[in-house]
Amino acid sequence: MASSPAARSRWLLIIVGPSVILLIGTVLALILLPHPVPRNATPVQRLYLTYCAECHGADGRGSWRAALFILRPGNLTEPGVLAGRSDEYLFDLLKDGGAPIGKPGMPAFGYHLSDQQIRDVVEYVKAFAKPR
Repeated sequence: MASSPAARSRWLLIIVGPSVILLIGTVLALILLPHPVPRNATPVQRLYLTYCAECHGADGRGSWRAALFILRPGNLTEPGVLAGRSDEYLFDLLKDGGAPIGKPGMPAFGYHLSDQQIRDVVEYVKAFAKPR
């Protein structure tokens, strides 16, 4: 007793359909959900993980999410990336974004963060490049 092509197609749809939906949902969740923030994170770590880790990665080395969108955020752990950059330069970069200085991929966070929060993030980021 051979099954008809319509019956085989129906079974294929029943088996493959949910698998494809789960795969698409998982990929979308990985791309769109924010970076997880641990419960024991300090306030400045929370700021960094909330606003910066999506592109720069939790450890400052860059994120695969940014690579998906062909962004190349700087590796903040390399000493040469932040060397010679003043705190004021980094503050302005975080507050006003990179567009005014020719780095259009860097968004402005002045509307989301207070000046003190931006200064705290600058100090936190500068610690990535220090030898451990």
